[in-house]
Amino acid sequence: MTLLRLLRSKLAVAGLALLVVALVLAVAAPLVAPADPNAQELAQKLRPPIWATGGTAMNPLGTDQLGRDVLSRMLFGLRVSLVVALLAVLVSGVVGVTLGVLAGFYSGRTDAAIMRLVDVQLSMPVTLVAIAIIAAVGTSLVNLILVLGLSQWPLYARVVRGEALALRGREFLIAARAVGASSRRLILRHVLPNAFSSIVVVATLGVASVVVFEAGLSFLGLGVQPPQPSLGGMLSEGREYLATAWWLSVSRHRGVPVRRCDIVGGAAHARCWRGSESLGRRTASDGVAPVTWRG
Repeated sequence: MTLLRLLRSKLAVAGLALLVVALVLAVAAPLVAPADPNAQELAQKLRPPIWATGGTAMNPLGTDQLGRDVLSRMLFGLRVSLVVALLAVLVSGVVGVTLGVLAGFYSGRTDAAIMRLVDVQLSMPVTLVAIAIIAAVGTSLVNLILVLGLSQWPLYARVVRGEALALRGREFLIAARAVGASSRRLILRHVLPNAFSSIVVVATLGVASVVVFEAGLSFLGLGVQPPQPSLGGMLSEGREYLATAWWLSVSRHRGVPVRRCDIVGGAAHARCWRGSESLGRRTASDGVAPVTWRG
């Protein structure tokens, strides 16, 4: 039902279409890229894009300081950024949703302990902590994904905890417990399905924030390491040539798929809030409460 709500929003469909295009280009990067992203040709360095004087169709977005094709590197960098973002969101979602549903469902000391852990992490400067951890354990894709994922889980935990607290006193849940349903079944069959729309909203917005976070770390040299292309690393390389080769930074900035994720997430938030009373209702006889958004 959450997907049906999104499809009723023109803004969500537009954002989803742009995001799908970005995903297709990222997946098909080896097929659509005009050149090897790491192939150097110093005789062709700093060539302008095709629409500028001196540009050629062989390099539609120009070349960088080492003669590498900018479009090819942007497509492969987009691929890396999306893979890192999706895996990091998966890590943060699994950790955050698990801890959040346990805190909200069991309440009491479990809730207090988990929420204090959330408060401790939220009190820390995420960027500085991420920089310190990566500097200590080393730069690699696995470390980057884990650091990004474990820095975002408190938001999932707080949202899902709120949903679980609101549901644990509902009649359908009390009835299910009275007929002998186990806690595991109550969580998997009743609580999580009703929190799904909220999780979708947090995840879509989370992808955008993780992409920016990854680009920032790569810009500082702590993310994806060269020669593997990354959008943040390419921005860092292009800042030295802003006066003579502006396209190096401008084209790479446009490759960051943040706005597309924000559009989808914002539209999902609006649909969940506005359509909570009229869409996606499930009856208590089905064992699932009405799916509502509680902002």
